Amino acid sequence: MGRLPSRRVFLAGGLGVGAAAVTGVLTDVLPGGRRLRDLLGLTGPDGEVPDVPAGPVTVERVRSAARGQDIDLAIMRPAGAPKRLPVCLALHGRGDRARSFVDMGIPRFLTAAVRNGVRPFAVAAVDGGGTYFVARDEKDDPQRMLVEELPAWLDERGLPSPTTAFGISMGCFGALRFARTRQDLRAVAVVSPALFRDWSEARTRNAFRDEQQWAANEPLRHTDDLKGTTLGVWCGTDDPFVDAARELIDRTHPKIAAIGPGTHESGYFRRVTPDVMHFIGQSV
Repeated sequence: MGRLPSRRVFLAGGLGVGAAAVTGVLTDVLPGGRRLRDLLGLTGPDGEVPDVPAGPVTVERVRSAARGQDIDLAIMRPAGAPKRLPVCLALHGRGDRARSFVDMGIPRFLTAAVRNGVRPFAVAAVDGGGTYFVARDEKDDPQRMLVEELPAWLDERGLPSPTTAFGISMGCFGALRFARTRQDLRAVAVVSPALFRDWSEARTRNAFRDEQQWAANEPLRHTDDLKGTTLGVWCGTDDPFVDAARELIDRTHPKIAAIGPGTHESGYFRRVTPDVMHFIGQSV
């Protein structure tokens, strides 16, 4: 890595490109800007899982009538905490599932947060499919699962209904949609929120039945419904959804609005997770 800056200057000079053009590459005016910034470490370091004990984790298969299938219910707690804890609902990104939060180290992040003075809480995650936690058709309705079925599953395991929510990418869409129904939520944290400013963007995901169904659920179209919810928003400046994140911030004036170096990747997600855990822990 120590040779990269001098190599960049050599290539720019060899091609007859001036300093302004090099700056253009770094700001995506020219092709390859994000890749070059990533290579130079300008998009920030990858986050690391804390070197602390992982708390208890259970992953169970439960039957969701709302989704018409069996799904995973993952429950994570901090090490040494009591079993009865307030609950934060965690919603995964597209292509992931409930177990993804276990894989990214949430049980250790929870322990670290408690050691840093945060009130202990549990994280519950469920499989939501790939339709942004809303119903593309009546046979598979992830949002109904969250509202109607999840509280009973948690109660059977000695836990209360979620009082907070946390989403990554697609899960942010679901968490904000959930908050419109559960307006008693104390806080919602969204990391790299996959939101869509218009239908031309949303339709490329092939996740919504039509424009009307998307518009009825799109959080950016219903920000007035979120005014009573304490929000935290994190997004990287090299994230393809950063403009949507900025619009969400402009419309909702969240308690935390953290836009900084980062991409739409797991390294960034892990980097901001300690701040997310602290934010949630202040609200559970």
